[in-house]
Amino acid sequence: MTTTIIRNAIIMTMNPADEIIHGDVRIEDNRITHIGPGAPSEADRVIEAGGKVLLPGFVQTHIHLCQTLFRGRADDLELIDWLKQKIWPLEAAHDEESVYYSALLGLGELIRSGTTTILDMETVHHTSMAFQAIEESGIRAFSGKVMMDHGDEVPLALQEDTDRSLRESVDLLQVWDGAAGGRIRYAFCPRFVVSCTERLLTEVRDLAEHYGVLVHTHASENRGEIAMVEAERGMRNVIYLDHIGLARPNLVLAHSIWLDDEEKRIIRERGVKVTHCPGSNLKLASGIAEVPELMRSGIPVGLGADGAPCNNNLDMFQEMRLSAYMQKVEHGPTVMNARTVLRMATIGGAEVLGMERKIGSIETGKLADLILLDLEDYHVYPSFDADWFSRVVYAATRGDVEMVMIDGHVVMEGRQVLTLDKPRVLDGANRALQKLLRRL
Repeated sequence: MTTTIIRNAIIMTMNPADEIIHGDVRIEDNRITHIGPGAPSEADRVIEAGGKVLLPGFVQTHIHLCQTLFRGRADDLELIDWLKQKIWPLEAAHDEESVYYSALLGLGELIRSGTTTILDMETVHHTSMAFQAIEESGIRAFSGKVMMDHGDEVPLALQEDTDRSLRESVDLLQVWDGAAGGRIRYAFCPRFVVSCTERLLTEVRDLAEHYGVLVHTHASENRGEIAMVEAERGMRNVIYLDHIGLARPNLVLAHSIWLDDEEKRIIRERGVKVTHCPGSNLKLASGIAEVPELMRSGIPVGLGADGAPCNNNLDMFQEMRLSAYMQKVEHGPTVMNARTVLRMATIGGAEVLGMERKIGSIETGKLADLILLDLEDYHVYPSFDADWFSRVVYAATRGDVEMVMIDGHVVMEGRQVLTLDKPRVLDGANRALQKLLRRL
């Protein structure tokens, strides 16, 4: 057994009482075993926090690692044009090398800014290379190949046969679900109703139930998308997903901006989870999700940066601030306060993934996914009589993240990611992109 003590920290537990404790955290292997003053002094390693802020790692519930390489290549477009004119052709040009370096680039950014768990959606091909990058990085991840067996103006390289899409997904699941000591989990990822046949979606429903895994898809992100679904399937997105039996507690819907009352009722009663992506929704001009209403009705809502070409960062600090600010414009200054938003970014995200008993808060028995913030700087002062939630959500930045621990292992220290070779990743990303653009 390996023991680590993080000593003399300001511990923002994000437990049900949102306790803030001054003291120590003891970790045995990958589990938290003590919180508070007076941790036993014997340990293999002691990390002196020196009054810095210890938080549970951020949980991002909608990410596209395969798109990180496309940062800055699909700006100033609405969703359907963004997909058809830019993203689908770029994804179609991916090879193993480009998927691998795209994933590494995104993983470095995520870890560097304090994210310890992601729900990721890859592209149609070469997903094993993304899983390899995830394993190397040390991040906790749910991921899967995107599934697309239907749709107009889809590049030939992304057009799938239904049986092959299902077979390849199951093959990946059998290799990667539970890998890296359980740190990696598989999720079935049908892209959205527009790009999937009903047979594919119903097969995914049954396979996910059989293997006990999540289904991760997009829904109701854009009014044009909804019109396409209604024209083809005869009903709105969520009503259709419920009609075919896919609206279940293991379903995670990214975006869910344009929901009617019936769809909200279905999501609430079926136990479906929602991911809010404020940066992406603003940049693509998709709209503002009714997050306060969803949360008041008891629907679990997490936060995600989406992908680099529609954001263009994967930074949870930015997503937290945007999620608060955009709702205040709609509903007034008291809605979506700092405490609410920080819970969305931590324990709320864990609940979306069905992981709330394992991660998302600093409590004994939970996995040691932790981040240490140094708030001794101009932009987060004065500290006298300050509200800690306000300092973290409204003032702190990703540059304040000093240490990241995932599954009991320190993966970033002194603001340096230890699991990745930064010069190699940056050089590899540029080289892979150059080759991809030639194929495009």
